[in-house]
Amino acid sequence: MRRLAALVLVVLPLVLTGLAAAPASADLSRQERVTKAKKVALRQIGDRYRYGAEGPDRFDCSGLVWFSTHRAGFGKVPRTSAQQARAMRHVKRSAMRPGDFVFFRNGGGVYHVGIYVGRRDGRRTIVHAPSTGQRVQRDPIWTDHWFAGTLRRR
Repeated sequence: MRRLAALVLVVLPLVLTGLAAAPASADLSRQERVTKAKKVALRQIGDRYRYGAEGPDRFDCSGLVWFSTHRAGFGKVPRTSAQQARAMRHVKRSAMRPGDFVFFRNGGGVYHVGIYVGRRDGRRTIVHAPSTGQRVQRDPIWTDHWFAGTLRRR
């Protein structure tokens, strides 16, 4: 009984202040965490863009991915879009599922990332933090210079 009382005295204040959130990975499968990351990103729609920001209310593109994946229990996802592209398993476009990632590239490498949320009007769409002066939003993919990555096992 003393142990229980001591535990309550330690844990209760942490829970009340939000510091003792259980890791998402404790109860969720890998696919459920991928879905959670997508949902976290979608909840950020309308938040302002700021270069180098990783939330909770301002984001750049890779900061949005970092924030969403870390909130879903993927603690090892790196911070920049180029690092994220190297860290994730690449998948064919035909094998993409909502919650996967779209990495935009040019001659200099990866320059932007978004989270695939499915098709709208027959076009693949992402949620992303576009650029200065804009907000996190959902957009169709606007170029063919991209590849897909995933945190799914298969």
